[in-house]
Amino acid sequence: MSFNDHFSAQSREYAAYRPTYPRELAAFLARTAPGRELAWDAATGQGQAARLLAPEFRHVLATDASAAQLANAEPVERVEFRVGDAAQSGLADRACDLVTVAQAAHWFDLDRFYAEVRRVLRPRGVIAVWGYVLLQTRDARIDGLLQEFQDVGVGPYWPRGREILEAKYETLPFPFERVAAPPFFMRARWTREDLLGYVGSWSAVARYRQQHGADPMPAFAEEMSRAWPAGRTIDIEWPIYILIGRVSG
Repeated sequence: MSFNDHFSAQSREYAAYRPTYPRELAAFLARTAPGRELAWDAATGQGQAARLLAPEFRHVLATDASAAQLANAEPVERVEFRVGDAAQSGLADRACDLVTVAQAAHWFDLDRFYAEVRRVLRPRGVIAVWGYVLLQTRDARIDGLLQEFQDVGVGPYWPRGREILEAKYETLPFPFERVAAPPFFMRARWTREDLLGYVGSWSAVARYRQQHGADPMPAFAEEMSRAWPAGRTIDIEWPIYILIGRVSG
């Protein structure tokens, strides 16, 4: 089984600095699903979305093709972590109430994945895919430095598929009956060091390091230090771009 692994090399950093999805999102999906017996979180990474779903469902299957990613997942009650391809869940036909994909659908072979979704979802079952792009601080200088580093500093090193995420999933094929959803946001209050740890976990930063044998982060950190004094905390926000749909009953 082969897949495009963009995160294993920095799996510990990824686990440490990923933002947390809002609980309101899990509650909305649980209300929308036809039941609360089983949810499948595909490409779970370290299980951020799976842990969010655990209080809402009797059982959550969290799969990822990367064993290194799963090795950094924190065990949580009612969540089963399993190495597996997104197109081969191992679930029985019509077993699932909900299928989720957080920050990963743009990497998938969607034809194969959607065929598996249709197989495992119950009638009127729900699929939700979501992602986010650059964070916002509402400080023009900080936001400008982040935008420049993302687009120019490491811009050429983003894996193919990132452009779908940058388009806010508006170009992602999604052949399901659409379900309207309210806006959702991830929020945090960070120091400069928190932000640098997060940016350092980007897949584009990892690819830059691999290709050049050098690290782009020190120069970026120096620029950021002039805009963001040490010890100061700032409110961070990520808008979530989400597609929710149902399979036919």
